[in-house]
Amino acid sequence: MVRHSSRIELSQSSLTTNINFIKKKIGKGVRISSVVKANAYGHGITEFVKMAEKAGVSHFATASAFEAEEVMDAKSENSEVMIMGILYDEDIDWAVENGIEFYVFNYARLPLVLKSAQKLGKKAKVHIEVETGANRTGLTDKEFLPTLNFLKKHSEDIIFKGLCTHFGGAENISNQFKINKQHDRYKNFLKKCKQKGMMPEVRHIACSAAALAYKDTVYDMVRIGVAQYGFWPSPDIYYMHLQEIGKQSDGALKRIFTWKTDVMDIRDVDEGEFIGYGTSFQAVQDMKVAVMPLGYSNGYPRAQSNRGHVLIKGKKVPIVGLINMNLFMVDVTNIPGVELGEEVVLVGRQKNNTINISSFTQVTQLLNNEMLSRLPSAIPRKIVK
Repeated sequence: MVRHSSRIELSQSSLTTNINFIKKKIGKGVRISSVVKANAYGHGITEFVKMAEKAGVSHFATASAFEAEEVMDAKSENSEVMIMGILYDEDIDWAVENGIEFYVFNYARLPLVLKSAQKLGKKAKVHIEVETGANRTGLTDKEFLPTLNFLKKHSEDIIFKGLCTHFGGAENISNQFKINKQHDRYKNFLKKCKQKGMMPEVRHIACSAAALAYKDTVYDMVRIGVAQYGFWPSPDIYYMHLQEIGKQSDGALKRIFTWKTDVMDIRDVDEGEFIGYGTSFQAVQDMKVAVMPLGYSNGYPRAQSNRGHVLIKGKKVPIVGLINMNLFMVDVTNIPGVELGEEVVLVGRQKNNTINISSFTQVTQLLNNEMLSRLPSAIPRKIVK
C-alpha cells in the first residue's frame, strides 16, 4: 500500500489512564458515554472505538446518524450507540432496526418514531432532550407534558431511555450562574417525570467540564468528550481540580495523540534568497532548510507560517516561509546530520521535547477541539501501546 504524507499514532495506555481517572472522579455506578463526534475529535472513530472498549467503555455518542453508522461498524456486539444530533426522517427506521438510541428534541418527531417502531416490531430507544437555557436543541416546557403523555401511552413501542440537556459553557467559571440556572430547570423537568410516573432509565446532563468540576451534575451517565482524549476542558476546570487535590500540578490526563511526518527534501539556501511563496521570509544568512510533505490541506494550519515549530532529532526547529497547500519548510541550519526520510514530530513528544496542540491554538486562535477535528480522516491512524 502506498504511504500517506503523515501519520497519527494513538496511545492505548494513555487512553486507559484517562478513562480510569475520569471513573475515579465521577464515582461508582456512573456510566461513561464516550463522545466520538467529529471523527472522535480527529482521532479516528474506527480506531478510537476499539481502544475505548479496551479501556472499559461500552457507550458511544455521536452527532449524526452517519457517524453512528461508523461506530456500528467498529464496535463490539455489547456496546451501545446514541445519536445526539441529526437523524433524518428517512433514517429513523435504520436507527430503530439497529437498536440505536437517539435524541428527540421536538414533539413532531414522536409520531414518526412510533410509526417506525410499530412497522418494524421493534422498540425505539429515545432520549428526550429538554431546553434549559442553551437555546440550541431541546423540548420546551410547553411540549414536555404532551411528550410524557405520548411516551406513557406508547410505552410498548417506545422506551424512555433518557432525559438529558446540554450545558452552554460549563468549562468557564464565569458561566456558573447560567449553569446553575440550567440545572434547576432540568430538575423541574425531572419533577414532572416523577409526577407523571414516567421516569427515564438514564439521567444525563454532564459533559467533560461538568463531570470533572460539578459533582451535583453527575447523574446516571456522563458524556465525556475532550477529557478522554487527554485535554482539560479549560484552565478553569484544571485549577478547580488542583484546588480539590491540593497540588500545584497534576498530569492525570495524558494526550493520546502523536502526529508525525518525514523530511521530504533538504535544500541549501543562500543569504538574501526568499523561501517559499511571496516574500514573507528572506534568508539573513546561508541556511539549510528541510521540506515537509504536508500543508493546510492536511490540517496543518496556515497561521503557523513563520511562527510554528516541529521536532527533528528531538530539537524544536522553526517554520520558515508560508505554509502551502501541501508543503512547508523548516530551518535545520543548526542541526547537523538531518537526512532525507528523517522522522519529524508535528504534535507530540520526541526525546525530551514536546509540541502540544496548545502551541498551535495559541497562535492560530483555534480551539483544541477545532484544530483536532479538522484533521483529514485520510491520515492513517495507528494504535500503539
